[in-house]
Amino acid sequence: MAQTVRTPRHRAHRHARAAVLGLVVGAAALAGGARAEPGRDRGKGGEPDKVDSENLFGFTEGTDTGKKGEQEVVVDAIGRFSKRRGGPGVSGYGAAEPIVSYQVDPTDNFSIEPGLQFDTRRSRNVAGVPDKAFATVNGGSLELKYQVLKRTDDHPFGLAVQAEPLYSRVTPIEGRGADVFSMDTRLMADARLIPDRLWVGANLIYDPSVARLKGSGEVDRSSTLALSGTLMARMTETLFLGPEIRAMRAYDGAFLNRFLGHAVFLGPVLHCQVSEKGFLTVAYAAQILGHDRDPAFTDRAFNLTQFARHNLRVRFGVEF
Repeated sequence: MAQTVRTPRHRAHRHARAAVLGLVVGAAALAGGARAEPGRDRGKGGEPDKVDSENLFGFTEGTDTGKKGEQEVVVDAIGRFSKRRGGPGVSGYGAAEPIVSYQVDPTDNFSIEPGLQFDTRRSRNVAGVPDKAFATVNGGSLELKYQVLKRTDDHPFGLAVQAEPLYSRVTPIEGRGADVFSMDTRLMADARLIPDRLWVGANLIYDPSVARLKGSGEVDRSSTLALSGTLMARMTETLFLGPEIRAMRAYDGAFLNRFLGHAVFLGPVLHCQVSEKGFLTVAYAAQILGHDRDPAFTDRAFNLTQFARHNLRVRFGVEF
Protein backbone atom coordinates (compact mmCIF):
# COMPACT_ATOMS: atom_id res chain seq x y z
CA MET A 1 0.00 0.00 0.00
CA ALA A 2 1.32 3.46 -0.89
CA GLN A 3 2.24 5.54 2.12
CA THR A 4 1.45 9.28 2.31
CA VAL A 5 4.53 11.44 2.75
CA ARG A 6 4.06 14.47 4.99
CA THR A 7 6.16 17.19 3.36
CA PRO A 8 6.94 20.55 5.03
CA ARG A 9 4.28 22.11 2.77
CA HIS A 10 1.65 19.66 4.06
CA ARG A 11 2.65 20.42 7.63
CA ALA A 12 2.51 24.17 6.96
CA HIS A 13 -1.01 23.89 5.52
CA ARG A 14 -2.08 21.80 8.53
CA HIS A 15 -0.68 24.38 10.96
CA ALA A 16 -2.35 27.23 9.02
CA ARG A 17 -5.72 25.50 9.19
CA ALA A 18 -5.22 24.93 12.91
CA ALA A 19 -4.38 28.61 13.41
CA VAL A 20 -7.52 29.76 11.57
CA LEU A 21 -9.64 27.28 13.54
CA GLY A 22 -8.11 28.56 16.77
CA LEU A 23 -8.94 32.13 15.75
CA VAL A 24 -12.60 31.25 15.16
CA VAL A 25 -12.91 29.20 18.36
CA GLY A 26 -11.25 31.95 20.41
CA ALA A 27 -13.59 34.57 18.98
CA ALA A 28 -16.62 32.40 19.73
CA ALA A 29 -15.45 31.97 23.32
CA LEU A 30 -14.93 35.72 23.72
CA ALA A 31 -18.32 36.49 22.25
CA GLY A 32 -19.94 33.95 24.56
CA GLY A 33 -18.19 35.50 27.54
CA ALA A 34 -19.34 38.96 26.52
CA ARG A 35 -22.94 37.80 26.13
CA ALA A 36 -22.81 36.13 29.52
CA GLU A 37 -22.09 39.42 31.29
CA PRO A 38 -25.15 40.18 33.46
CA GLY A 39 -27.26 43.26 32.98
CA ARG A 40 -26.11 44.04 29.40
CA ASP A 41 -28.45 43.98 26.39
CA ARG A 42 -26.91 46.57 24.11
CA GLY A 43 -27.93 44.74 20.95
CA LYS A 44 -31.65 44.95 21.74
CA GLY A 45 -33.54 47.37 19.53
CA GLY A 46 -30.80 47.45 16.87
CA GLU A 47 -28.89 50.36 18.38
CA PRO A 48 -26.20 51.81 16.06
CA ASP A 49 -22.56 50.91 16.58
CA LYS A 50 -20.95 53.61 18.71
CA VAL A 51 -17.47 52.03 18.84
CA ASP A 52 -14.73 53.69 16.78
CA SER A 53 -12.97 50.88 14.90
CA GLU A 54 -10.05 53.03 13.70
CA ASN A 55 -7.78 52.05 16.62
CA LEU A 56 -9.75 49.04 17.89
CA PHE A 57 -7.64 46.35 16.22
CA GLY A 58 -3.92 45.54 16.43
CA PHE A 59 -1.79 45.27 13.28
CA THR A 60 -5.06 45.41 11.35
CA GLU A 61 -6.48 48.91 10.74
CA GLY A 62 -10.17 49.78 11.22
CA THR A 63 -12.22 51.66 8.60
CA ASP A 64 -13.51 54.53 10.75
CA THR A 65 -12.38 58.13 10.44
CA GLY A 66 -13.12 61.00 12.82
CA LYS A 67 -15.89 63.55 12.46
CA LYS A 68 -15.26 66.72 10.51
CA GLY A 69 -12.95 69.06 12.46
CA GLU A 70 -11.73 66.45 14.94
CA GLN A 71 -8.01 66.19 15.70
CA GLU A 72 -5.89 63.48 17.32
CA VAL A 73 -2.30 62.95 18.45
CA VAL A 74 -1.11 59.34 18.17
CA VAL A 75 2.08 57.54 19.24
CA ASP A 76 2.43 54.26 17.32
CA ALA A 77 5.42 51.98 17.99
CA ILE A 78 6.06 48.67 16.21
CA GLY A 79 8.86 46.47 17.54
CA ARG A 80 10.47 43.42 15.92
CA PHE A 81 12.51 40.95 17.98
CA SER A 82 14.60 37.80 17.46
CA LYS A 83 16.20 36.74 14.18
CA ARG A 84 18.47 33.90 13.05
CA ARG A 85 21.80 33.53 14.85
CA GLY A 86 24.81 34.30 12.64
CA GLY A 87 27.30 32.05 14.43
CA PRO A 88 28.36 30.69 17.85
CA GLY A 89 28.11 32.99 20.82
CA VAL A 90 25.58 35.46 22.18
CA SER A 91 23.03 36.69 19.64
CA GLY A 92 20.28 39.27 19.84
CA TYR A 93 18.08 41.43 17.63
CA GLY A 94 15.61 44.15 18.51
CA ALA A 95 14.30 47.07 16.42
CA ALA A 96 11.51 49.57 17.06
CA GLU A 97 10.11 52.31 14.81
CA PRO A 98 7.91 54.70 16.80
CA ILE A 99 5.88 57.26 14.84
CA VAL A 100 4.43 60.38 16.47
CA SER A 101 1.61 61.69 14.29
CA TYR A 102 -1.08 64.35 14.19
CA GLN A 103 -4.41 63.47 12.58
CA VAL A 104 -6.94 65.96 11.28
CA ASP A 105 -10.31 65.20 9.65
CA PRO A 106 -11.31 67.73 6.94
CA THR A 107 -14.56 65.81 6.35
CA ASP A 108 -16.50 62.97 7.99
CA ASN A 109 -14.98 60.48 5.52
CA PHE A 110 -11.41 61.69 5.01
CA SER A 111 -8.43 61.97 7.36
CA ILE A 112 -4.88 63.30 6.94
CA GLU A 113 -2.14 62.18 9.34
CA PRO A 114 1.44 63.46 8.97
CA GLY A 115 3.98 61.77 11.22
CA LEU A 116 7.59 61.89 12.41
CA GLN A 117 9.35 58.51 12.52
CA PHE A 118 12.14 57.39 14.85
CA ASP A 119 14.31 54.27 14.82
CA THR A 120 16.05 52.46 17.65
CA ARG A 121 17.75 49.08 17.34
CA ARG A 122 20.37 46.70 18.63
CA SER A 123 21.71 43.70 16.72
CA ARG A 124 24.55 41.30 17.53
CA ASN A 125 25.64 38.11 15.81
CA VAL A 126 22.60 37.95 13.49
CA ALA A 127 22.73 36.36 10.02
CA GLY A 128 22.77 39.03 7.31
CA VAL A 129 22.55 41.94 9.77
CA PRO A 130 25.58 44.02 10.84
CA ASP A 131 26.32 44.41 14.55
CA LYS A 132 25.15 47.86 15.69
CA ALA A 133 23.18 49.78 18.29
CA PHE A 134 21.74 53.27 17.82
CA ALA A 135 18.69 55.52 18.02
CA THR A 136 17.87 58.25 15.50
CA VAL A 137 15.22 60.37 13.86
CA ASN A 138 14.39 58.22 10.86
CA GLY A 139 12.08 60.19 8.56
CA GLY A 140 8.46 61.13 8.00
CA SER A 141 5.14 59.79 6.77
CA LEU A 142 1.80 61.08 5.48
CA GLU A 143 -1.23 58.85 5.96
CA LEU A 144 -4.25 59.55 3.72
CA LYS A 145 -7.45 57.63 4.46
CA TYR A 146 -10.88 57.69 2.83
CA GLN A 147 -13.86 55.82 4.23
CA VAL A 148 -15.90 54.58 1.27
CA LEU A 149 -18.69 52.98 3.32
CA LYS A 150 -19.69 53.74 6.91
CA ARG A 151 -21.26 51.22 9.29
CA THR A 152 -24.85 52.04 10.16
CA ASP A 153 -27.67 50.35 12.04
CA ASP A 154 -29.00 48.88 8.78
CA HIS A 155 -25.59 48.23 7.15
CA PRO A 156 -23.08 46.93 9.72
CA PHE A 157 -20.18 46.88 7.22
CA GLY A 158 -17.43 49.43 6.72
CA LEU A 159 -14.99 49.86 3.84
CA ALA A 160 -12.00 52.21 3.48
CA VAL A 161 -8.82 52.73 1.47
CA GLN A 162 -5.56 54.11 2.81
CA ALA A 163 -2.20 55.16 1.39
CA GLU A 164 0.83 56.06 3.51
CA PRO A 165 3.97 57.28 1.70
CA LEU A 166 7.00 57.05 3.99
CA TYR A 167 10.56 58.30 3.74
CA SER A 168 13.18 56.64 5.98
CA ARG A 169 16.90 57.14 6.50
CA VAL A 170 17.51 53.57 7.71
CA THR A 171 16.68 50.22 6.08
CA PRO A 172 14.04 48.45 8.22
CA ILE A 173 15.80 45.06 8.66
CA GLU A 174 19.56 45.67 8.50
CA GLY A 175 19.55 49.22 9.88
CA ARG A 176 21.86 50.51 7.16
CA GLY A 177 21.99 54.16 6.12
CA ALA A 178 19.88 54.71 3.00
CA ASP A 179 17.23 56.79 1.33
CA VAL A 180 14.16 54.55 1.58
CA PHE A 181 10.84 55.35 -0.09
CA SER A 182 7.86 53.08 0.62
CA MET A 183 4.09 53.19 0.21
CA ASP A 184 1.89 51.25 2.65
CA THR A 185 -1.38 50.78 0.70
CA ARG A 186 -4.40 49.16 2.33
CA LEU A 187 -7.89 48.02 1.48
CA MET A 188 -9.73 47.81 4.81
CA ALA A 189 -13.03 46.22 5.79
CA ASP A 190 -14.76 45.67 9.12
CA ALA A 191 -18.17 44.65 10.39
CA ARG A 192 -20.22 44.58 13.58
CA LEU A 193 -21.17 40.91 14.03
CA ILE A 194 -23.06 41.36 17.30
CA PRO A 195 -24.27 44.89 18.18
CA ASP A 196 -21.91 46.49 20.70
CA ARG A 197 -20.30 43.12 21.46
CA LEU A 198 -18.27 41.62 18.60
CA TRP A 199 -16.41 43.13 15.62
CA VAL A 200 -14.36 41.67 12.77
CA GLY A 201 -11.73 43.47 10.72
CA ALA A 202 -9.57 42.59 7.71
CA ASN A 203 -6.85 44.32 5.68
CA LEU A 204 -5.25 43.59 2.32
CA ILE A 205 -1.85 45.33 2.30
CA TYR A 206 0.60 46.05 -0.52
CA ASP A 207 3.83 47.74 0.54
CA PRO A 208 6.44 48.46 -2.18
CA SER A 209 9.83 49.92 -1.21
CA VAL A 210 12.87 51.37 -3.00
CA ALA A 211 16.11 51.96 -1.07
CA ARG A 212 19.32 53.61 -2.25
CA LEU A 213 22.16 52.65 0.09
CA LYS A 214 24.39 55.51 1.17
CA GLY A 215 28.03 55.20 0.17
CA SER A 216 27.71 52.46 -2.45
CA GLY A 217 24.67 53.92 -4.22
CA GLU A 218 23.29 50.39 -4.60
CA VAL A 219 19.51 50.29 -5.20
CA ASP A 220 17.35 47.65 -3.54
CA ARG A 221 13.71 47.16 -4.55
CA SER A 222 11.35 44.99 -2.52
CA SER A 223 7.66 44.58 -1.73
CA THR A 224 5.37 42.85 0.74
CA LEU A 225 1.85 41.50 0.29
CA ALA A 226 -0.13 40.75 3.44
CA LEU A 227 -3.60 39.71 4.56
CA SER A 228 -4.63 40.26 8.18
CA GLY A 229 -7.78 39.50 10.12
CA THR A 230 -8.96 39.98 13.68
CA LEU A 231 -12.00 39.53 15.92
CA MET A 232 -12.56 41.81 18.92
CA ALA A 233 -15.06 41.26 21.73
CA ARG A 234 -16.15 43.76 24.37
CA MET A 235 -15.25 42.33 27.77
CA THR A 236 -16.19 45.33 29.91
CA GLU A 237 -17.40 48.86 29.22
CA THR A 238 -13.89 50.01 28.26
CA LEU A 239 -11.93 46.79 27.58
CA PHE A 240 -11.80 44.80 24.31
CA LEU A 241 -9.91 41.57 23.62
CA GLY A 242 -9.44 39.27 20.65
CA PRO A 243 -7.10 37.17 18.46
CA GLU A 244 -5.39 38.36 15.26
CA ILE A 245 -3.74 36.47 12.40
CA ARG A 246 -1.55 37.78 9.56
CA ALA A 247 -0.20 36.03 6.46
CA MET A 248 2.73 37.87 4.84
CA ARG A 249 4.66 37.29 1.60
CA ALA A 250 7.98 38.96 0.73
CA TYR A 251 9.16 39.69 -2.81
CA ASP A 252 12.26 40.95 -4.56
CA GLY A 253 11.24 43.90 -6.73
CA ALA A 254 8.74 46.67 -6.04
CA PHE A 255 5.96 44.96 -8.02
CA LEU A 256 5.91 41.49 -6.42
CA ASN A 257 8.48 40.36 -9.00
CA ARG A 258 10.18 37.34 -7.37
CA PHE A 259 8.83 35.45 -4.37
CA LEU A 260 11.32 35.24 -1.49
CA GLY A 261 9.34 33.66 1.33
CA HIS A 262 6.29 33.85 3.57
CA ALA A 263 5.35 33.91 7.25
CA VAL A 264 2.18 33.57 9.34
CA PHE A 265 1.79 35.45 12.63
CA LEU A 266 -0.75 34.83 15.38
CA GLY A 267 -1.34 36.62 18.67
CA PRO A 268 -3.70 38.55 20.98
CA VAL A 269 -4.90 42.16 20.83
CA LEU A 270 -5.94 44.27 23.83
CA HIS A 271 -7.73 47.60 23.41
CA CYS A 272 -8.59 49.87 26.33
CA GLN A 273 -10.56 53.10 26.17
CA VAL A 274 -8.66 54.82 28.98
CA SER A 275 -10.87 57.92 28.86
CA GLU A 276 -13.61 59.45 26.73
CA LYS A 277 -10.97 60.86 24.36
CA GLY A 278 -7.98 58.54 24.99
CA PHE A 279 -7.17 54.95 24.02
CA LEU A 280 -4.43 52.31 24.33
CA THR A 281 -4.01 49.32 21.99
CA VAL A 282 -1.42 46.57 22.50
CA ALA A 283 -0.90 43.71 20.04
CA TYR A 284 1.59 40.84 20.15
CA ALA A 285 2.23 38.41 17.28
CA ALA A 286 4.54 35.40 17.04
CA GLN A 287 5.59 33.74 13.80
CA ILE A 288 3.94 30.33 13.96
CA LEU A 289 5.13 29.12 10.55
CA GLY A 290 7.15 30.38 7.62
CA HIS A 291 9.37 29.41 4.72
CA ASP A 292 12.49 31.06 3.30
CA ARG A 293 13.42 30.30 -0.32
CA ASP A 294 17.08 31.07 0.30
CA PRO A 295 18.86 27.71 -0.33
CA ALA A 296 20.80 28.13 2.94
CA PHE A 297 17.58 28.25 5.00
CA THR A 298 14.98 26.20 3.11
CA ASP A 299 15.05 23.47 5.76
CA ARG A 300 14.41 25.88 8.64
CA ALA A 301 11.01 26.12 10.36
CA PHE A 302 10.56 29.90 10.10
CA ASN A 303 11.34 32.76 7.73
CA LEU A 304 13.78 34.89 9.74
CA THR A 305 15.40 36.61 6.76
CA GLN A 306 12.55 38.91 5.71
CA PHE A 307 10.65 38.76 9.02
CA ALA A 308 11.34 38.63 12.76
CA ARG A 309 10.19 35.91 15.15
CA HIS A 310 8.17 38.25 17.38
CA ASN A 311 6.27 41.50 16.73
CA LEU A 312 4.84 43.96 19.24
CA ARG A 313 2.68 47.01 18.53
CA VAL A 314 1.80 49.63 21.14
CA ARG A 315 -0.42 52.51 20.08
CA PHE A 316 -2.01 55.23 22.19
CA GLY A 317 -3.62 58.54 21.34
CA VAL A 318 -5.70 61.45 22.53
CA GLU A 319 -8.50 63.10 20.56
CA PHE A 320 -9.39 66.76 20.91
